[in-house]
Amino acid sequence: MKKLIAAALATTALTGAASAQGITEFNIGVLGGENAQDRMTANQCLADYASEALGGVDVNIFTPADYNGVIQGLLGGTIDMAWLGASSYAAIYIQDPDAVEPVLVKTNLDGSIGYHSIGFARADSGIESLEDMQGKVFGFGDPNSTSGFLIPSIEIPQITGATMDSGDYFGEVKFTGGHEQTIVAVNAGDVDGGVTWADGQGNWEDGFNSGALRRAVDAGLVDMNDLVEIWRSNVIPEGPIVLRQALPDEVKVTMTELVDNLLETDQECAYGVSAGESLGFQPVEHEVYESIIAARKSVIN
Repeated sequence: MKKLIAAALATTALTGAASAQGITEFNIGVLGGENAQDRMTANQCLADYASEALGGVDVNIFTPADYNGVIQGLLGGTIDMAWLGASSYAAIYIQDPDAVEPVLVKTNLDGSIGYHSIGFARADSGIESLEDMQGKVFGFGDPNSTSGFLIPSIEIPQITGATMDSGDYFGEVKFTGGHEQTIVAVNAGDVDGGVTWADGQGNWEDGFNSGALRRAVDAGLVDMNDLVEIWRSNVIPEGPIVLRQALPDEVKVTMTELVDNLLETDQECAYGVSAGESLGFQPVEHEVYESIIAARKSVIN
């Protein structure tokens, strides 16, 4: 991919905006996890920049209700680009290794490309750890989420010595539908504790530097002083921005460069696209996600 980018950049420099030969529109998928309007708003600036860079073709944002909508769109060719979680990328790769290629990954303020699944509860619930969650209601997000299901479903049983089945250690284990839904459910007391994603850097009061908690704080959905962290996973590789492999090379190069330079082009846009504060994006290779692919195969048939 790096050689491809270098070769095509010379052509792009001479011709200006990409001609978008071979495409009549470009479709960007945005994973579920918060309400559709907020996802549209956060990514509209990227769509506008993409339309200009691709020579004026229509660029559409798709916000399916769940992760699987984006996964199936990429597999079926109706979505061209998306920022996936690592488990969602693994789901696609397992079904069709040639469907998409990872090109970029979000970079944290310290230069790392990892994040965490964060377990949390209401601060006034008396729950301060997983031990306090025994017999209580636990909320997952989406079954295709890395931090909202895959990783906690592996790591939490290593602590509890029990399965994640309802009635084994936790009184009930349920899916809320996404990260925002989990945050709202815990905050409202509908579930006793749950998991979501965050870079784990910065201040708790801000919802960390980036992630679902940061988005929820920015949206005014939650006051972090009302919540408490009760568990944190090992570091998870941040999910990749992927492009359909079947796209014309010039289109892939143009979109990769656009996102790679987004922080320098428009900091506010980059903040929305990357779910908070970051150093933008950097190149990433498939090999980064091999451990997640293996983990998904072990958990999800």
